[in-house]
Amino acid sequence: QVQLVESGGGLVQAGVSLRLACAASGGRVSDRTTGWFRQPPGKEREFVAAINRRAGSTIYADSVKGRFTISRDNAKNSVYLQMNSLKPEDTAVYYCAAGLLGGIDYGTRESDYRYWGQGTQVTVSS
Repeated sequence: QVQLVESGGGLVQAGVSLRLACAASGGRVSDRTTGWFRQPPGKEREFVAAINRRAGSTIYADSVKGRFTISRDNAKNSVYLQMNSLKPEDTAVYYCAAGLLGGIDYGTRESDYRYWGQGTQVTVSS
């Protein structure tokens, strides 16, 4: 029902900023939990950030806390990930995700989400 399309990835130098966008269709991001995950080369997919469907509060992985910010624009039905002070270890395919209408308000596990985008590559050079 929900389709998610990420954009904004690219090749950047360490220390700079990048903003990822996730455009949703077939469902409202305001009606469900949304989040970002990433998969570094050769590693498992890991949680990055999530936003609460009710209150808009946010949670972050320790590795990105203070550098990344998740946000939501209900009018555009999109979620964003502002990434500052990028490091080479941030290199990964970044995925946005959305939960079910009747699901939890937000979560940090992959199993908390039902719908997934196809990912956008972020590469940070030293």
